[in-house]
Amino acid sequence: VQLQASGGGLVQPGGSLRLSCAASGSIFSINAPGWYRQAPGKQRELVAVITIGGSTKYADSVKGRFTISRDNAKNTAYLQMNSLKPEDTAVYYCNMVVAGVGYWGKGTQVTVSS
Repeated sequence: VQLQASGGGLVQPGGSLRLSCAASGSIFSINAPGWYRQAPGKQRELVAVITIGGSTKYADSVKGRFTISRDNAKNTAYLQMNSLKPEDTAVYYCNMVVAGVGYWGKGTQVTVSS
């Protein structure tokens, strides 16, 4: 199983980006797709996740601005990021659980700067 994250880039404060994470390989079902981020000098933190029960959870810092979603037919998870702030600058990683094993994508850089 491989995860390919895309959609990062440079954006001005207040702008938007949409991250995608596509899973490929031997996949029957994907559980708990999530997005994490790691800023320089900081630990990796959870940004958003769709739980096994189907509910969504967000870090307090992104609530109301970010939306996580999934397309089961495409084995893809998305993170719509609006009203971006400089403190959102980080490398964003996707994570998915397939057959009980967690997989990580390589990460995509998001830079919010004027």
